[in-house]
Amino acid sequence: MTCIWLSISILYLPLLVMLVYSFTPSNTMKWNGFSFELFKNIFTHEEISRAVFNTLVIALSSAMLATFIGVFSAVGIFYLRKPLKKTTNATSQITVLNADIMTATAFMLLFMTISQIGIPLPDGYATLIIAHTVVAIPFVILAVNPKLKRLNPNLYEAGLDLGAGHMRTMITVIFPQLITGMVTGFAIAFTLSLEDFIIAQYNKGGIETISTLIFSSIARGLDPTFRALSSVVFITVLAVLLIFNGVSSAKRKSNQEKAQSLGLRRRN
Repeated sequence: MTCIWLSISILYLPLLVMLVYSFTPSNTMKWNGFSFELFKNIFTHEEISRAVFNTLVIALSSAMLATFIGVFSAVGIFYLRKPLKKTTNATSQITVLNADIMTATAFMLLFMTISQIGIPLPDGYATLIIAHTVVAIPFVILAVNPKLKRLNPNLYEAGLDLGAGHMRTMITVIFPQLITGMVTGFAIAFTLSLEDFIIAQYNKGGIETISTLIFSSIARGLDPTFRALSSVVFITVLAVLLIFNGVSSAKRKSNQEKAQSLGLRRRN
């Protein structure tokens, strides 16, 4: 238990220090009075505004694409036959198991090859959206899988028997049962893109995201405004995770209570 708390302290103590010193306008790590000046500077800093815009566009685009592709992939894998299902499921998790540096290098080599054969890619946006989408898809599949396992396995065939086509059955019968998994997958994909640095650094092209801008600014002397920006990113990601974990826990508790109530009624 002591080792766990020590590890947590090593990981999060620097973040807490940064958070505290975001409320002082000092250029060095010396307390110079409580102030919101650094947070106000975020909205007037041109580089930061551009990086925030780029990060949000990439995060939202890749999260929506990853959710769309991931949900269809999860449903397709779920209805495969057992031997093929196991192999496909394991293959889909390669980017989860891979080290980020390997994934980033692989994407960099892929995009270099594409550009050398004459296929144009818009600077940074296309490369990062593609990379973040591919990385996030397995996490969407993992988020949707538990919902699929709770479904009646004959639900899809029942929709077809009642006259609905394949796509209509998916949209009107299967997808409504997967809403919470889809929302969770979207939140995970958005968060992964928002906090990514390694893949963005290797494949950013001519644009900057929040993480790459902070890294590049260190070489020329870190602007204290970046302390406030880093704190905002940290709090935002933490808040998103806490909200979705809280909603998931509340829903799970509600389902358990309903199941217990139904069990008591049946006994009576």
